[in-house]
Amino acid sequence: MIYLKTPEEINLVREASVLVSRTLGEVARWIAPGVTTLKLDTIAREFIRDNGGRPACLGYEGFPGTLCIEVNETVVHGFPSNYTLREGDIVGIDTVVELNGFMGDTCYTFPVGDIDPKVMDLCKTTKESLYVGIDACRPGKRIGDIANAIQTFCEHKGYSVVREMCGHGIGRSMHESPEVPNYGRRGIGPVIRNGMCLCIEPMINMGSRNIVIERDGWTCRTKDRKPSAHYEHTFAVINDSVEILTTFDYVEEALKDRFI
Repeated sequence: MIYLKTPEEINLVREASVLVSRTLGEVARWIAPGVTTLKLDTIAREFIRDNGGRPACLGYEGFPGTLCIEVNETVVHGFPSNYTLREGDIVGIDTVVELNGFMGDTCYTFPVGDIDPKVMDLCKTTKESLYVGIDACRPGKRIGDIANAIQTFCEHKGYSVVREMCGHGIGRSMHESPEVPNYGRRGIGPVIRNGMCLCIEPMINMGSRNIVIERDGWTCRTKDRKPSAHYEHTFAVINDSVEILTTFDYVEEALKDRFI
């Protein structure tokens, strides 16, 4: 069942989305060669709690971290660890905050120092496809219109789209209906309506779209071990338009001229 939010509930999702955006900005200040992903996780957890929120990923179905860590070929759901970031890595940081009973969800893929120009192009295309998907979201259209817009944009650039993982509705729960795939046909799926709160999160690979799940049961990586990028916004459909509730402004403030 798709739960349509009231304006008051959307405002609560908005507040959680601001906090999760601020969290990503705080983490961004620390991303550099020599920093462990476990250090980033600790920074995020403390920041969320210090600002009255709850790190919603921590303990979710047994997940051990505040952040999902996505280094290089990791697509989603990597664990924080003692892995030390290296010059040339990319690292996706995906996290969810609960504030006053509602969720905000966002992800950004960060370059670590100077990265290969081809990998930078992958990141830029993936981020652009996020906004392409959001632009395709309008009341009266269908979820398949979002999915097809992302798929078409990325495949025309020569990249592949992960099919097993997708975006989702959000509200009191981290994952609500409907699912929002990053591939598909126009004109299919649930109708987009005012009151929906959704997360779009393209996961785009440099090589094959095929993935594998590691033995920990969580970490998802590309089968060919080529890089994957991932960006995500939480947004609401309200008054026949779309309002993006998360923001990358705090990331931009932290990264300055390194912002993609």
